[in-house]
Amino acid sequence: MIGNQDIVILRDWARRVAEVASLSVMEQRRHMWVRHNRMERVRPMILVFPEGSWRELLPDRTLRCSDDSARAIERDLRMRLYSHEHLHDDKPVEGRWTVGKAIHVSGWGLEPRRNLSPDPTGAWAFVPVIHEPGDLDKLRFPEVTLDPAETERRLDEAHALFDGILDVQAKGVAHISFHLMSTYVHLRGLEQVMWDMYDDPRMLHAAMTFLEEGNRRLVQQYVDLNLLSLNNDDTYHSSGGVGYSSELPAPGFDPSRVRPCDMWSSAEAQELAQVSPQMHAEFILQYEKRLLEPFGLNGYGCCEDLTDKLADVLSIPHMRRVSIAPSADVDRCAEKLGRRAIYSWKPQPSHLVGGFDVDFVRNYIRHTLEASRGCVVEMVLKDTHTCEGHPERFTMWTDIAQELAQQY
Repeated sequence: MIGNQDIVILRDWARRVAEVASLSVMEQRRHMWVRHNRMERVRPMILVFPEGSWRELLPDRTLRCSDDSARAIERDLRMRLYSHEHLHDDKPVEGRWTVGKAIHVSGWGLEPRRNLSPDPTGAWAFVPVIHEPGDLDKLRFPEVTLDPAETERRLDEAHALFDGILDVQAKGVAHISFHLMSTYVHLRGLEQVMWDMYDDPRMLHAAMTFLEEGNRRLVQQYVDLNLLSLNNDDTYHSSGGVGYSSELPAPGFDPSRVRPCDMWSSAEAQELAQVSPQMHAEFILQYEKRLLEPFGLNGYGCCEDLTDKLADVLSIPHMRRVSIAPSADVDRCAEKLGRRAIYSWKPQPSHLVGGFDVDFVRNYIRHTLEASRGCVVEMVLKDTHTCEGHPERFTMWTDIAQELAQQY
């Protein structure tokens, strides 16, 4: 239970969030995202996600609550306020507290293993648990269960804490994203999967077939248990923008039962960044394509370079957002993509470390905006694992991006 002193602190932060959420600029931002997501070129939209850098922007020592659960809530509220006050991007602040329904998804029958680094933020190595085709028989389809009592407990706690301040809402599964290759690589090992494309393609296809069916069954269980929730709001979509949309839900929508066609969905295969378009299409895209087809709007990609794979990606039904990675050829991607889907550009996060060169950053962003004049563009600064103790760099970067976005 959260203590009275922590409750006072949390309600104070919640009131500040509610005040910011009521500002007229937030409604303007929502409207801009709706237009942007239906392929109108409003202006290049900007989102900034400090991710690993949050420990430098909002250190644990600055939190005022004492209880661990209260500190987690405080951090969420203060991150919203920090974004508004310092990041200056186009992220709307919502006066809502979302309670996740108590949904449990069982595993795939095998658990990944890793060799960990002694450094808390260091790299780790794969330890394969699938060694031969027969090991695929150990895989199991995941099963979904809902705990109504725990869901109700979470809601009661949130209402007691925020009623009269924030709008408390329960949500089920609102983020649908398929990661078949990631799931398998964690069980088989990345290097071995690369070899399998040559040495044992039948085994790799068998694994993808199983994972496709397992993910299809997952979605069907969400439907059968009525666990899907709309994501045409501030829900983060794929590795791109937020989901505000006037096109979703689809015609015939029943508010009491959300369907896949009412939602955004996405997929990615970062592990296959270095393989040819032909191998990408053979070993992963065909499986993802079938999984994405039932959804209303789709996105594709994350940090993998899709420059030479865009034709295949654009063949996915209802494709609306494509990730343009830091390593991608922004000029060629703009030429190929045009207005066929949102050009979701991921600028290079490493520019926030070392010496922050204002002129270099400005010219770097300008080049992409110039190249993508014929596209519907968003800039999503993410994978920023450190700013080397210089939080002001996020503000400087975003202010430069906003200045240039106004020009384009």
